Amino acid sequence: MSRKGGKRPTLRPIGGNVGRLGGERLAVFAYGSLVSRASIAETLGREAPALIPARLAGWRRRWSTYRVNDAHEKVFERVDGKPFEHVVGLNIERRPGVPESEWPNGALIELTEEELGRLDQREVRYDRVEVTEGVRATGRPGDAGAGAEGAVVGGAFDRVYAFTAKPAHFATETPPRAIIIASYVRACEAAFDELGPGAWRLFQATTGELPAPVVEARLVADSILPGNPRAW
Repeated sequence: MSRKGGKRPTLRPIGGNVGRLGGERLAVFAYGSLVSRASIAETLGREAPALIPARLAGWRRRWSTYRVNDAHEKVFERVDGKPFEHVVGLNIERRPGVPESEWPNGALIELTEEELGRLDQREVRYDRVEVTEGVRATGRPGDAGAGAEGAVVGGAFDRVYAFTAKPAHFATETPPRAIIIASYVRACEAAFDELGPGAWRLFQATTGELPAPVVEARLVADSILPGNPRAW
């Protein structure tokens, strides 16, 4: 098993230098907890903009990012007291030619350059990459976006970004003694339910089986930046 730097297509991270993009309309493709308007509003410090349901061609979504529980800015313990080592989360992986039925669904969120930088601070285990050409959207906030037709990018956004796991946090296989924090799953389910009818079912269909037990856990130590998630 290769947990660190598993083989995958090489992506060019965009990094934090977004100032050079001034004047362009920018968006992020959210595919997990960022779909939660409450969560992203807490990070941005303002009401979240309307979400545009979307799909992302040429990518797939898996539970393939992880962190060592006691080695980062937040440490959790299971409510039942059982030991564990790793926390698993959602990720998207570049897969050219993947059939449309497997394209992940999510939402486009319009942001400023400064707000993209704020998301970089939130998504510390991910690289931000440009995915503009792969975005397919209905262009109608509130629609689950189950269809892939009606690309909205050309007329609405100059650049669209998404977050994909850094090599050090990318898991080709689920690491041992891993869990998925239940509040993370609940946040994703609530967010996709709010996105529109059928959005959560489509999420499940384009993500696959949960690779680790979903358990209740509580935060016991942290150095989390203000506005970053504390529930998972």
